[in-house]
Amino acid sequence: MLNVFGVKKTSNLQGVLVVILVSILVFFVIAGFAELFSLGLFEISQTQFTPFLPFGYEGLISTVGLVFVSYAGLTQVASVSEEVKNPDRNIPLGMILSLLTATVVYVLGVYVMVAVLDPIALREDLTPVATAGNMFLDWIPYGIGLMLVVLAAVAAFASTGNAGIMSAARYPLAMARDDLIWKPLSKIGKFNTPTVSILFTSGVMVFFILVLDVADIAKLASAFMLMIFGLLNLAVIIMRESKIDEYDPGFKSPFYPWMQIAGILVSSWLIAEIGILSVFFTLGLILFCIAYYYYFASKNVNRSGAIFHVSARLGEHQHEGLEREMRGILREKGLRKDDPYEKAIGRGLVLDLSGKEQFEDIVGMFVDELSQRVSLSAETLSEYFIDQDKEGILPVGKGVALKHIRIEHDIDTEVVLVRIQSGIELDKAIFETNADETVDETEKIYCLIFLMSSTKKSAQHLRILAHLAEMIDSVGFKQRWMQAKDESELREILLRDERFININIEKDKPYSELIGKKVKEIKLPGESLITIIKRGDEIIFPHGKTKIKENDELSIIGEKSDIKELKQN
Repeated sequence: MLNVFGVKKTSNLQGVLVVILVSILVFFVIAGFAELFSLGLFEISQTQFTPFLPFGYEGLISTVGLVFVSYAGLTQVASVSEEVKNPDRNIPLGMILSLLTATVVYVLGVYVMVAVLDPIALREDLTPVATAGNMFLDWIPYGIGLMLVVLAAVAAFASTGNAGIMSAARYPLAMARDDLIWKPLSKIGKFNTPTVSILFTSGVMVFFILVLDVADIAKLASAFMLMIFGLLNLAVIIMRESKIDEYDPGFKSPFYPWMQIAGILVSSWLIAEIGILSVFFTLGLILFCIAYYYYFASKNVNRSGAIFHVSARLGEHQHEGLEREMRGILREKGLRKDDPYEKAIGRGLVLDLSGKEQFEDIVGMFVDELSQRVSLSAETLSEYFIDQDKEGILPVGKGVALKHIRIEHDIDTEVVLVRIQSGIELDKAIFETNADETVDETEKIYCLIFLMSSTKKSAQHLRILAHLAEMIDSVGFKQRWMQAKDESELREILLRDERFININIEKDKPYSELIGKKVKEIKLPGESLITIIKRGDEIIFPHGKTKIKENDELSIIGEKSDIKELKQN
């Protein structure tokens, strides 16, 4: 029910449970080591840990495979990425911290249990944590020490079940959205959660708990997690080797591809060591999924995976729809801190046209000035923008289109904004076929945006392209675009409010002390930048020696905190 009511309620409970669990386990470890030191840590360790591996390495490896389900939280973090703020940073950080925390607590906790319990009794004990705690927490009156251990166990079960439902329900949701399984599983309830998927997932969990014993559940769950981990490592290799420009992960695994190859091999090895039941379960699940895809799912989707992009590098075909899907992910992730979006928009060229011009005429109007910025001839730039064998024109909204190109020269990102008052009709054939939007034969274009970057910054180029599409998709964009009074207002529409400010320089008003100063003499918060000076009807792109005059309007871009400071003044 908590999962149905919302992620915030679920995560709040999760936070409470984890704090209780980790606090008690830390207390358990500290109290355990205090007891061991009082009795002679080294002597006890030598006695209890000899022989160190009584059942050999085979017993160790099979146990590793059996308890691997304990690390299921790593993939659970990624499964709720759609609801995570700043996922590029927080998902890898969450995974690494959870892995370190679990490893430290598990290793120290098991060390304490092995050190204080008789080996034979330990092997037969189904509640060794409680038994061990009862031995060295007996100084706490009324059996509170044992109750704390029980509370930790309850918190562990509750947090695992809670997180399991929250994350597992997102897989049917995503698959249903892609028409891979029953469509109603993609429905979002009135609490903005996938209610049907949560209820379905919970029902499946209850079923397996009722029909299987604990040992079988642990074995099959660990085998499943190991299979997923192995496939994830394989997926990373395929995505990396596909060389898809739109594939732009915020975090990259070190030691590629050896880390991934080791992950595949170790996962397969551990599944084999768990037992024959796990091997047959894994093989059966893989065969079932392959059969399910070919006999049902493949009929409902018109796309292929990144593996075809790998084969394309070897001379085969690829599926363009994947770039479209990856572009959508870029759009959801947004810009990175060092992406020069505001700078490009702020210094971009602006054309305000009547609508009698052709596409080639519009390109000819700005290539001369643009050529001076990028040290390429106007003729070369014209060829790049007009040549449809490169990227086509991307429709991103009703009456709005983007033409983006990447050239091999090392240049800064450049943007040209074009408003066409009465609109122009463009040949439908020149639009990209794998775009999110479609264009009618008679549809007019009122906003044309040209984006140019270096091929050395392809990922950055695509993030800016995706963010432009996001800004254009905002409510009322076309109306605001057509009603803008001048070039400055046209730029403002595409600039993010929290990273942009206009300041009027007037006598006896804030910032009046800037009158008469040169731009290079002005100290702004952080790395804020004056991109445009509007002086009457004139638009000035300032340089260091440009002097600020009374009644100038300064357009300034910068980090959120810097712009916030300027607004407060």
